Amino acid sequence: MIKIRGVTVRYGSVLALAAATERVDSGAWVGLIGANGAGKTTLLRAIGGLVAHEGLVELGGLPTSSLSRRRLARIVAFVPQHPLLPGDMEVADYVLLGRTPHAGYFGGETSKDRRVCAELLERLGLATASSRRLLTLSGGELQRLVLARALAQEAPVLLLDEPTSALDLGRRIEALELVDELRIERGLTVVSAMHDLTLAGQFAERLLLLTGGRIAAAGAPREVLEASLLAMHFGADVHVLSTPDGQLAVVPGRRPRPPAASSLAGMTAESPMQPAETAM
Repeated sequence: MIKIRGVTVRYGSVLALAAATERVDSGAWVGLIGANGAGKTTLLRAIGGLVAHEGLVELGGLPTSSLSRRRLARIVAFVPQHPLLPGDMEVADYVLLGRTPHAGYFGGETSKDRRVCAELLERLGLATASSRRLLTLSGGELQRLVLARALAQEAPVLLLDEPTSALDLGRRIEALELVDELRIERGLTVVSAMHDLTLAGQFAERLLLLTGGRIAAAGAPREVLEASLLAMHFGADVHVLSTPDGQLAVVPGRRPRPPAASSLAGMTAESPMQPAETAM
């Protein structure tokens, strides 16, 4: 369980997160949505103990301020939006880095470490790339690789910051379904920041809408993905549709263009331009 009580984050004079309070039950998936700069990443980093903050964050009843970095890494796995990716490192070695919190005093990898990583590479469609260097991978492959490393930690809390932004539609669904499968299998608690509102509503059980560093709305997807509410906080026309199987789809609406200021604006296919009369 995650408890957030009055969490405030400042970057110099900038208030990035203001008195955020929320509870995430064990095994739940909570999605963070909001416009750029709303505070989604800052909230994730505060939960993961990666940024100084006021207020209290508890993981399983333990304040993050009381946990060592090693202990925290056994509880929380964080997938950043822009991870550090050493180009010369091989895929299998990069995923093994996720096992570091479990390493003994002598630091050597075990057969369990290698097995855990091999299984994740297989499930994420990267098994044949295990010996390739990171600089040879596509953006989508790299994003799946970063997810594999985080899952290799086998931490009960998984924080995802735009985990599928570089993936095509099919791969996005595959990656998020894998996260959901592992959440159910392992009892993971997932908190994810997502720009794709449709996917956020399909996978998260609860959504937090942030704006200006504050939680503006919280609840089930059908309560938060409401057209007028989204339009207010995203500054765009929004349509929320229901698919035949009952899922929500958020579709941005394009504002109508003003009539073209041209002498040809009224021309149609039925009234083609006529040749000018010849002066007599």
